[in-house]
Amino acid sequence: MTKQEWKNRTAVTEFILLGFGNGPEVDSLLFLMFLSIYVVTITGNTFIIVLVMTNQHLRTPMYFFLGNLACLEVCYSSNILPRMLLSYLGGDRSISVNGCFTQYYFFGCLAATECYLLAAMSYDRYLAVCEPLHYPSRMDAKLCLQLGAASWISGFLSNSILTFLISNLDFCGPNEIEHFFCDSFPMIKLSCSDTHVVGLVTSLVAAVCSLPPFLLTFSSYLYIIVTVMRIPSATGRKKAFSTCSSHLIVVNLFYWSIFTVYVLPHRDTQTSPNKVFSGFYTILTPLVNPLIYSLRNKEVKEALRKQTSKLKTFKGLLSV
Repeated sequence: MTKQEWKNRTAVTEFILLGFGNGPEVDSLLFLMFLSIYVVTITGNTFIIVLVMTNQHLRTPMYFFLGNLACLEVCYSSNILPRMLLSYLGGDRSISVNGCFTQYYFFGCLAATECYLLAAMSYDRYLAVCEPLHYPSRMDAKLCLQLGAASWISGFLSNSILTFLISNLDFCGPNEIEHFFCDSFPMIKLSCSDTHVVGLVTSLVAAVCSLPPFLLTFSSYLYIIVTVMRIPSATGRKKAFSTCSSHLIVVNLFYWSIFTVYVLPHRDTQTSPNKVFSGFYTILTPLVNPLIYSLRNKEVKEALRKQTSKLKTFKGLLSV
């Protein structure tokens, strides 16, 4: 069927997100699983935000960026998981066209913001490990605010043009999206317009948002590894690298899944694997970030111990 014949058909008013499963039993299991993930994700990241804001010892550049990342993960999960939960609970997997564009806009903005935030965090670790004497003067409160604001603003601006272009495509054919949320390539695939330009812009925006932050992050850790290996004592090397090991785990998990989905060649046979890998950076990463940063960080564990002690003292006073 030609493009003109597609355009003569009735315009699509809603999409169907096929998600992961199909059937009442599978839907029930998926609902319980994703509900548990969402609750743990929101609780864990909110806990990190509150801990950073209320504990004086965590008011450092590293934890400023960690608080920003936790806030981003709350928004990330809340943009995707509640819609999934409703679809598995009620069986209605439809989403309006405008609702789909809105979900994609916030997804793209938050994904780009995360790339920039991870780069800012890697630069912070580079200064702390490679230039410790200059770290307090260079990574001051002003620079932290500038890097944090630039990450959020750049992330939200970067996806605006792309969302505008996709929203102006014609959708008049099949409306089933082989995904669990509204993403660019699955939506472009359903359009009955000429998508050549939009496809090029999508690749360009993805490259601009991911490659420069990735190269900065990679360069920062390359310098960190070289600096750490020059430390004569094994204890000193372990202590120096422990300050950034948690961040390195998060970076590897995030970029590995991002590149698998957006950099590898796109073929129809890759739809299901890409759907699984998309779950890593949209669902798994927000879930494990609080666990990685809290379980592998002595300062966070110490702050948690103090907060728990304060809560016990407060409960003891109330019970008197």
